[in-house]
Amino acid sequence: MNLDIKIAELAKSLEEKTITRRRDFHRYPETGWTEFRTASIVLENLISLGYDVKFGDAVIDETNMMGVPSSTILEENMKRAISQGANSDFVAKMAGGKTGVIGIMNFTKPGPTVALRFDMDCNDIVEAADEKHRPSRDGFASMNPGCMHACGHDGHTAAGLAIAEILSILKDELAGTIKLIFQPAEEGVRGAKAMLAKGAVDHVDFFLAAHLMMPKVGYLAYDVQGFLATSKFDATFTGVPSHAGAAPEIGKNSLLAAAIAAINLQAIPRHSDGISRVNVGVLNAGTGRNVVPANAVIKVETRGATSKINDYIYACAEKIIKSSAAMYDNTVTISQMGGAANGSNSPKLTKTIGSIAKRLGIFNQYESLANIGGSEDSSYFMDKVQKNGGQAAYMIIGASLTAINHNLYFDFDEKALILEAQLIATITSDLLTK
Repeated sequence: MNLDIKIAELAKSLEEKTITRRRDFHRYPETGWTEFRTASIVLENLISLGYDVKFGDAVIDETNMMGVPSSTILEENMKRAISQGANSDFVAKMAGGKTGVIGIMNFTKPGPTVALRFDMDCNDIVEAADEKHRPSRDGFASMNPGCMHACGHDGHTAAGLAIAEILSILKDELAGTIKLIFQPAEEGVRGAKAMLAKGAVDHVDFFLAAHLMMPKVGYLAYDVQGFLATSKFDATFTGVPSHAGAAPEIGKNSLLAAAIAAINLQAIPRHSDGISRVNVGVLNAGTGRNVVPANAVIKVETRGATSKINDYIYACAEKIIKSSAAMYDNTVTISQMGGAANGSNSPKLTKTIGSIAKRLGIFNQYESLANIGGSEDSSYFMDKVQKNGGQAAYMIIGASLTAINHNLYFDFDEKALILEAQLIATITSDLLTK
């Protein structure tokens, strides 16, 4: 029996287990850097399958963690995870939000190193609770207030565990090394950089990642281009409060400093070499109508078709923010909350994926070139592998979504999970046998 048939049969045999896992992850969603329960379950499964596992400090560089919740929130989520079935020893070793997991298996024969990335975090969304929403109707909607898997990462994690099991069963037929990267905090593009800094994809020859998205089940885009480099940051202005009627001249107005910055950020000249973006999504300031506001924060993102263009937009934004603060005698602190590099698929690996997918015959619609039009921090991994001489690719797998990503009615056809597991396991086995 050839590997294609074996993998197809294994993926099908794992269908019920994979769907059950997906629904469990969906019921207990965890936002970025708080994936204590999810990571604990991943660890238990990888260990049981014979993988050498690394987690906590071993895979997360603290200095490169962005947008980490407060210590109070982290501690609350650690306790919640344990109450919902997480292994307390594992959770303790992930303190500080270091919830990344890497499973490694070295096969007997020498060969390349293949890395697969699966994101684990959920969105800050209140999930729909009415009968037309299947998770609510069928009893697996979120149990955690304000948290929802509205982007399919519950499916990615479940499919990742299915792939882990398939590859472990086939270990005697494979060569080289497999690295399974279960990444926290993809939302807000916060998690990959901290894993990259710990060497997650050092010495990797091939890197693969995928996302469940809007087209119907049976759709596959295997040459994904147009990842936008991005920087996400908060600018916190600090001035001096005073009575707005009795002594307005004493006050140093942070609201006005932030507002001037927000307006002038929109005036940054766009770059002639490619797409460039800037957006102020939040402005919070002030305490009362009769107080000169002494505190303000704006939440900003920049994007660029290349990292160079994004760096240009960010440098302009930083100058405007600091100048706006100086106009109103404010101090300002800029905190990095997320970021990603630009990226595109490696042509040779793209061709290989397309050939394998068509050989399997499990998809009925192919798109050889798809522009993602946004940012995804797997691009950090892709960029690193490519700069080291390896190949990287990202795929979009159709999942017949019930609503767009990040919507409170988001759900997907779970048949897509089996296609994802079969496809990625087959691509990986091809790379690890040739």
